[in-house]
Amino acid sequence: MAATPRKNKTGRRFLAAGAGLATVGALFAAMPSAGAAGDTYAEGGTNGKGWGRMVDVQLLSFNDLHGNLEPPAGSSGQVIRVKEDGTTEKIDAGGVEYLATHLRQARQGNRYSITAAAGDMIGASPLLSALFHDEPTIDALNKLDLDVTSVGNHEFDEGAVELARMQNGGCHPTDGCYVEGKPFKGADFPYLAANVTNEKTGKPILDPTFIWEKDGVRIGFIGVTLEGTPNVVTAAGVKGLKFGDEVETINKYTKILERQGVKSIVALIHEGGMPASDAYNYNCDGDGDGDGEGVSGAIVDIARNVSPQVDALVTGHTHQAYVCSIPDPAGNPRLVTSASSIGKLYTDTTLTYDRATKDIVRTAVASANHVVSRDVPKAADITKLIEDWRPLAAPIANRPQGFIAATIDGRGSTAYEKPLGDVIADAQLEGLAPADKGGAQLALMNPGGIRSDLVYKASGAEGDGVVTYGETFTVQPFSNMMNVVDLTGANLIAALKQQVSGANLKSVKILQVSKGLTYTLDMTKTGADRVVDGTIKLNGEAIDPAKTYRVAMNEFLAGGGDGFAALATGTNKLVGASDLDVFNAYLAAHSSAANPLPVPAADRISVVYPPKP
Repeated sequence: MAATPRKNKTGRRFLAAGAGLATVGALFAAMPSAGAAGDTYAEGGTNGKGWGRMVDVQLLSFNDLHGNLEPPAGSSGQVIRVKEDGTTEKIDAGGVEYLATHLRQARQGNRYSITAAAGDMIGASPLLSALFHDEPTIDALNKLDLDVTSVGNHEFDEGAVELARMQNGGCHPTDGCYVEGKPFKGADFPYLAANVTNEKTGKPILDPTFIWEKDGVRIGFIGVTLEGTPNVVTAAGVKGLKFGDEVETINKYTKILERQGVKSIVALIHEGGMPASDAYNYNCDGDGDGDGEGVSGAIVDIARNVSPQVDALVTGHTHQAYVCSIPDPAGNPRLVTSASSIGKLYTDTTLTYDRATKDIVRTAVASANHVVSRDVPKAADITKLIEDWRPLAAPIANRPQGFIAATIDGRGSTAYEKPLGDVIADAQLEGLAPADKGGAQLALMNPGGIRSDLVYKASGAEGDGVVTYGETFTVQPFSNMMNVVDLTGANLIAALKQQVSGANLKSVKILQVSKGLTYTLDMTKTGADRVVDGTIKLNGEAIDPAKTYRVAMNEFLAGGGDGFAALATGTNKLVGASDLDVFNAYLAAHSSAANPLPVPAADRISVVYPPKP
């Protein structure tokens, strides 16, 4: 069910330090009058016209939509819920037609409602959006009545000039207008990029802040993406840009908003954390002390250092679901939320605004994540939008590429070595192994580049087990060009150790490896030692540090992306076909209706796990 007004919310309230066990109503009663006729001071106190001193402002938020207009398939389109008896269940979720309905239902009865997002609305998108440079997604977000979003790293996939077009409109400089007589109008909402500046001018490339205002209620928003964006985007996408520290930037613009008379502030941060549970309704503050121990990762340090004047943090990037309390620098609990990804959840937060102080009453903040279930009516206007674009994409999207015997998990797999990762790495090795294609001896694939699963169940009229171009594009939407480079054995070993050290120490990134490359990953150890020395072998022979190997990888990895600096040392580079082309060629060569591709065993990386507590 969609969220209902505040009285039915399941999210707990956060008590600021010093408030003790005082009720919100008692706190309100102790406050002096703002002087407005008809003011009331009970919880949520208004006079029925929205003019009471205490005003409940609804904040609806989501993140990492990635252009998923249609319901995501397979395990990628599911969320996990913990039931009252402690068992878990998986729920099909997502699809912008359903997201629109849920948001519209949630807004009912809420005079003051804001809808905000924390980046990656576009980029790494399925074909229906990506084929048209994500114009359909921007159109859909306009219809969702999105008020504001931060940029994310994927907003830079096609560079700053294209991002400006997303904001301001205009037809694509190469492909032109997709609908005759109907130029792309751009986003009705502001993209905020407070920490993304032009290297030459030092000025933000888009607005750094946005002030939402209604009936004198003013709430400021600051939007930032992760400082490490250049490490997770191709160099061309961030050329000429500088990405600043998240905390320093938010604190700077908090002071600017305060000078403008705005005291209620929400930070939209495209950086996130990892909760201790995969369940969307996991109690992140189970012990009730508001110490933030239920979530780990980069967002924890950010939350602990962002100015206490910021009232809530809406986050993203890690594609996780959490509603947590993390102490601000003054030691007071503060809300930090994330709503999974690709439109499967939304967060409904109540911010109680005091007209007298113009600030959020931190003792009266309630929040919860809600499933974008598919048991509600589809939003007719979003359905029409999808149906308008679908025929333009259909001739390409519906083209068969191969056949699978069962679902091959990629993004939906929680294992370090993903079955679909093996298929992709093998495809890259096979495509680049011929001498005239690069002479590759092995291939490496970044896990973040695998955006979905290959789902056995038919997505349209193609039939079960048939893999279409649209489906392979959803798995690999970046069109990265394949590179083959010379790497010394020493640098290859160093790269494998960088999976679990350096930039990847706190959030490991395990490369997917082609057949023949094996090693042991010991997760009972720490840092680089997790990749066990002496176990790295190619076709049964230990990797020789002094020997040179021909290694295939996409251009993102070859440039040192995802913290793999050792891969950027490659020499004698040959540029081949795109990653999608070699993937499709592999499916065509290794599958047929009579002999579909089986699910790989995923047994190339031997993992030693810590004992369960």
